[in-house]
Amino acid sequence: MHKARKRFGQNFLVDEQIIADIIRIIRPEPADNMVEIGPGLGALTRPLLQRLDKLHVVEIDRDIIARLENDYPKDNLVIHAGDALKFDLAQLPAPLRIVGNLPYNISSPLLFHFSGYAERITDMHFMLQDEVVERMVARPSTPAYGRLSVMLQYRFHMEKLLDVPPGSFRPAPKVDSAIVRMIPLPERDVLVSNAKLFAEIVVAAFGQRRKTLRNTLKNYLDENGFEQLGIDPQLRAENLGVAEFARIADFLCRG
Repeated sequence: MHKARKRFGQNFLVDEQIIADIIRIIRPEPADNMVEIGPGLGALTRPLLQRLDKLHVVEIDRDIIARLENDYPKDNLVIHAGDALKFDLAQLPAPLRIVGNLPYNISSPLLFHFSGYAERITDMHFMLQDEVVERMVARPSTPAYGRLSVMLQYRFHMEKLLDVPPGSFRPAPKVDSAIVRMIPLPERDVLVSNAKLFAEIVVAAFGQRRKTLRNTLKNYLDENGFEQLGIDPQLRAENLGVAEFARIADFLCRG
């Protein structure tokens, strides 16, 4: 029996009903170019391979890699050994579908990493800590809304699909989990022309989220700039939607 390793953030899904629900949500088709992040003990790997011609998996744990090599034929399961945070998705055939029970301790960095390949992705389905999913889908002027919300919503349509209780895992985590679907927005709907400046503005604005935009963005906008944009400098970052942050970045590009 494989012992979960804390340093890899391992919590293995064991609830057969939840597994069946996830497969139903994903709806894998035989010819899909699908990659699973962190297959673990194969809770999703096995039912996915029953529906797919081939599945790519990214796994860092050598013991699990050995199990996978022993349990599945190489023609059907392609194993990429290593850290998902460093894995180059561009080496896989597009368009990609990505699935996974992401390690909760590095979930945000992983989401940002995968976002960099949005143009190669059809959709992504992830198991994440429920609190993280709530932040991902949060709307402006709500407590969960923040940098993660803005940085993902400018590039993806996201939807929380399924709640997953701690008892669905071994060992059971101390938090609730949820399944989220992420679908890249068409290029024509992406409002940002300079992604690097956009990210810089969002980081600055949420850096001290209780302060007003006048304070957090003082290195970028003066009173005249706020007036031209039609944005009240007394608002806080949490009050602005993705479109407003995009307008600020574009205004600074033009300036």
